[in-house]
Amino acid sequence: MSEVKVNKVSPRSGTALTVGDSGDTVTVTGNDIRSDAYKASDGGNIVSQSGTTITLGASGDTINIASGATLVGGGISWQSAIKTTSFTAVGGEGYWVDTTSGAVTVTFPASAAAGDQIILTDFARNFGNNNLIINSNSLNFQGVAATDIAYNVSGTSVDLVYSGATKGWIPNSDDAVGFKTSATIQYLILAGGGCGGFAEYHGGGGGAGGLRASYSNTGGGASQEQALTATKGAALTITVGAGAAGTTSSSQVQNNGSNSSIAGPGITTVTSLGGGASGANNSSQRQAGDTGTVAPSGGCGGGGSSSGGLQLTGGSGTSGQGKDGGDGSTAGSNYGAGGGGGTGTAGGDGTGSTGGSGGNGTSNDITGSSITYGGGGGGSSYNGGTPGSAGSGGGGAGSESNGGNGTANLGGGGGGSERGGNQGGNGGSGVVIIRVPSVDYSGTTTGSPTITTDGSDKIIKFTGSGSYTP
Repeated sequence: MSEVKVNKVSPRSGTALTVGDSGDTVTVTGNDIRSDAYKASDGGNIVSQSGTTITLGASGDTINIASGATLVGGGISWQSAIKTTSFTAVGGEGYWVDTTSGAVTVTFPASAAAGDQIILTDFARNFGNNNLIINSNSLNFQGVAATDIAYNVSGTSVDLVYSGATKGWIPNSDDAVGFKTSATIQYLILAGGGCGGFAEYHGGGGGAGGLRASYSNTGGGASQEQALTATKGAALTITVGAGAAGTTSSSQVQNNGSNSSIAGPGITTVTSLGGGASGANNSSQRQAGDTGTVAPSGGCGGGGSSSGGLQLTGGSGTSGQGKDGGDGSTAGSNYGAGGGGGTGTAGGDGTGSTGGSGGNGTSNDITGSSITYGGGGGGSSYNGGTPGSAGSGGGGAGSESNGGNGTANLGGGGGGSERGGNQGGNGGSGVVIIRVPSVDYSGTTTGSPTITTDGSDKIIKFTGSGSYTP
């Protein structure tokens, strides 16, 4: 005997069941129905699609079926609610999907049996404006291990049947499909700030960490960069640079801040350079290759120190990331130190006994709010002069005692200090922020970033190193 195919199954309630088309022959074997017994309590009838009654027995009769048998089902149960936001589909159901307000992602079941069917229909003819996106939820789609499939032709109706593990979901009908094997990632990458100067006399301000961004404004007054096209399913490694610790003695090297970056398969690594440290008069404080006449370069340049008539030129910033540091004063015995460069403007020069101000940072609204990143540290003053002010965006102020610290996660440079015994300010740590459409957000991260929403996008903010998998 052949198998029974039904659209709605209620094997123990006695409810009438739709079986097939007019003229179908209905037969039962022990391998076709999962049940120990079918009680035909509603008059013993099953009703065909044509309305013909197929009588199985008298009311209360029991039709015995072998235990463990499997019912072969078919047909679609259309859901009355119009879907306007992302949802999870169920096998055997049909959905009208309205993408008027934005793309809709439909997550398919994590497991499926051969013959499972799902239909998705463009309710408002808007798939061409805002796509229907199918997340195949680890199962193959037409033999491709794609995670997302985009339908972008208005009026499309997609009828999908699961064929088994090899080919997975296969459309009975679809007008246009594109496998989404890549994801667009907007970013802001800010490095750690350089330390402020601990000098035998007068320390310059530290340069801010370099800023690179594909969204809103980038550092150094450059045009915003191109967004990343990342590989779906391949983790992006996020590195957040630390700010340099301020030195506490003339025998310690004054360091640049640490780099921040995004790296991963299929993309060119994007790196922002740590801010340059203050210039060092004392040879034991100098970095390798530093001759003692120019402050260290970096994402933003360090400010030049000044001592005993020896003027240190400010360090160079990096194009597309930040600006130069200011020079130390050359005015005889007045030793105002230069301010560290910011991502927006250069550090100020020391003038007489007055310290140069730290360069200002750059505003960016990738998070949905305008925030200024990467202010330079102020240079120290001399003998009652005015210390250099902190650059906007997290710079530390210069001082005749301990230099001010750069602000954490704003990448500010540390403020310079005057004379031995005082500490140069710490550089502020950097930050990496990425922005993706909410419909594409995978939720797969490490490193405990902060996740927020702005409009139709997810904002993923890393204040420490981690990863994101598109």
